[in-house]
Amino acid sequence: MLKIIELKDNFIRFSIDGITPGMANSIRRTLINDIPKLAIENVIFHHGEIRDADGNVYDSSLPLFDEVLASRLGLIPLKTDLSMNFRDQCTCGGKGCDLCTVTYSINKLGPGTVYSSDIMPVNNPDLKPTDPLIPIIELKKSQAMLVTCEAILGRGAEHAKWQATSGVSYKYHRNFHVNKEVMDNWEFYKQTCPKSIVSENENTIVFTDDIPCSYLSQLMERDGVVVEEDENNFIFKFETDGSLSAVDVLKYALKRLPERFTSLMESLSD
Repeated sequence: MLKIIELKDNFIRFSIDGITPGMANSIRRTLINDIPKLAIENVIFHHGEIRDADGNVYDSSLPLFDEVLASRLGLIPLKTDLSMNFRDQCTCGGKGCDLCTVTYSINKLGPGTVYSSDIMPVNNPDLKPTDPLIPIIELKKSQAMLVTCEAILGRGAEHAKWQATSGVSYKYHRNFHVNKEVMDNWEFYKQTCPKSIVSENENTIVFTDDIPCSYLSQLMERDGVVVEEDENNFIFKFETDGSLSAVDVLKYALKRLPERFTSLMESLSD
C-alpha cells in the first residue's frame, strides 16, 4: 500500500509497505533514470553583426565558446508535457515537429545578463523555463545573443540534463518505543517532535521518524529505548527541478515499472 506523508509541488515523501529491498531499489532507479523530461538538445548560434531600430551595431559573437553555452542551455529545467512523443518514435520520422520538438529563441542585446527568462518558447508558450533567474552569460556593451534552440524528450539514463528528480532516497520505517520510567527526559521529545508521536500510554510513548525530526536520532543510543524497524515498509522522498510536479513523477514511475519488468522478462525469454 502506498501512502503520501508529505506533498508539495516539487517535493514528496511517501511510504510503501509489503515490498522487498529489491523492489524499493527498482522504484528509486526508475525515479532517477526513467522519467521523461524536456531539455534543449540542439542549439544554433547566429553569429555576425546586427543593428537595432536606432541603428546601433551589435556583435553576436559571444565571449564564451558555443559548446559551453550549449551545455548551459541544456541544463536549464523546462516545463514538460508528458503527452509529447519521443523524437525517435514520432510520426514525423525524427525530423522534428510540434508533437516531439519545442523550439526556443534568445534575442538579447547588451549590456546586461542573459537569464533563463530570455529563453522564449516559440511553438508552445506553456513550456518555458521553470526558474526565470538562472544566469547564462554576461553581455557587454555592443554584444548580443541570437540563438535558436530545439528541446526534445529524454531520460536521465541518457544524460543528466534529462533527469527530472534529485535527492531520491528511501529508508526503513522505524519506530522508537520509549520507556518513560527509564528515560527521565522523554517529555522533551514529546514537546519538540509532536508530529512524530504514534501512540502513548502510562508507561510508554512511541515515536516514528517517518516525519523527520532532528532530535529523534538521539534516541538510537539512549537507555530505555527499543528501536523497531520494518524491512518491508519503506519511506521514500525526492524533489523535482520543476519540469514536472512530484506527484506526476510518482504516477509515471509506478506506471513505468511494469513496462520495465515486462521488457526484462521478454529479453530473458529470447
